[in-house]
Amino acid sequence: RPRDNRIDGAVIAGLDIEAMKKGLRAGERARVRVENVVENATNASDNAMNAANAADNAAAVANNAAANAM
Repeated sequence: RPRDNRIDGAVIAGLDIEAMKKGLRAGERARVRVENVVENATNASDNAMNAANAADNAAAVANNAAANAM
């Protein structure tokens, strides 16, 4: 500062944020892919559970029918 205690200039810094923005876009795409994988895995698991329950129900019906036939 000069003797009269005034600021006699300024510093401006520029920063290229394109790489950061590119990284954020890539991260967003990866997040969406992971969400899709989890959703598909959840749906597959639900479908498998439904099929197992249907098989259990069919076995129970068959067992009941066999027991009633005797």
